Amino acid sequence: MSSSLASDNPTVRAFEATVTDVDGQSVVLDETYFYAEGGGQPSDRGVLGDTEVVHVRAADGVVVHELATEPTFSVGDEVTGVVDDDFRTYCMRAHTASHVLYGAARHIFDELGYGGFGISDEKVRVDFETTTDVDDTALVELERLVNRAVWDARDVSWEEIPVEEAREREEIAFNVKTEEGVFADADEVRIVSIEGWDWGACGGTHVSNTIEIGPVEVLGRSNPGEGLTRVEFAVGPSAIDHRAELQTAAYDAASALGTSLDDLGPTASSAVEARSDLESELADLKSEVLGARLAEFQTVERGGLTWKIGSISGFEANEVGEAVKEARDDADVMVAVGESNAPFLVVASAGDVAAGDVVSEVTDEFGGGGGGSPTFAQGGGIGASADEVLAFLRD
Repeated sequence: MSSSLASDNPTVRAFEATVTDVDGQSVVLDETYFYAEGGGQPSDRGVLGDTEVVHVRAADGVVVHELATEPTFSVGDEVTGVVDDDFRTYCMRAHTASHVLYGAARHIFDELGYGGFGISDEKVRVDFETTTDVDDTALVELERLVNRAVWDARDVSWEEIPVEEAREREEIAFNVKTEEGVFADADEVRIVSIEGWDWGACGGTHVSNTIEIGPVEVLGRSNPGEGLTRVEFAVGPSAIDHRAELQTAAYDAASALGTSLDDLGPTASSAVEARSDLESELADLKSEVLGARLAEFQTVERGGLTWKIGSISGFEANEVGEAVKEARDDADVMVAVGESNAPFLVVASAGDVAAGDVVSEVTDEFGGGGGGSPTFAQGGGIGASADEVLAFLRD
């Protein structure tokens, strides 16, 4: 039986071990410092003998090393294992950062629970169970608290304690589902503690002090399931790059608005408010123009009823539709034909003539389609000019 020594000896990168089993590209050692995937942390990468290790997993109480090709060594041979230093170091920093983030959440979230965790090459996620609305302000505060805890250089330690003792300590965060193998019917559980900040049941690899984590940049939030809020963040170089991108975007925005970074927020708010006012004013002006054009429509008598008909350009069918409903007034039927390569048709009726029938009459003659109720209908894709449609309606 073999088990990984990685969690308790996270700084070990090279070791000697005896091969106890080889099955194709799967290898088992008498002991290993490769971390087996679990609890949201990916497995280590590296080299075993002269062969690349592409994955490490725990199966039936042993650690299985999956190699890129079948090994040249055999059972009983002594081999050297070398853990990929860059990736292990990244995982140690990222995993510890997730604990720091949870510790930060303890300060600002209500009814906090741990819903999951995962590390990818570019970012880390932590799922919170909380009733707190995790808005932009909360994300900013999370990032501030995390980086302050990193700066404070808090010691990180781990120890095995009885499961029942761990259960009785309210400050310890548990998530049995994601921390695969942490309990495993054992009498003791491994607790990772960040001095005065966070305590969690965890089997992963960690740095020994928060200062080793480096910069942390919160990337955003999402809702992966009911009652869960997922917060994603970057650690180290990817955090630095993301922060630089945001800084560049902020400078670009400030330059476009003719202001400084310090005044960017208020200036942007003023610009949005001014734009909203202009859009409202423009909408009012367009409505006035449209109403004036509809008022100029020709009045014709057709079948003993008064019709108002005309063409319109520069407006969408829905805009015209709402205006035609209001502009019909005393006319029995009002028809607006949109001027375009494929004219649309809008009909409002008092009900003596079904608006939908008018649309059908035009589309039967010129093609296109549409429909509606007895008092309002629309058609589109008409294969004739607006003048041809209006001439047809006059006849």
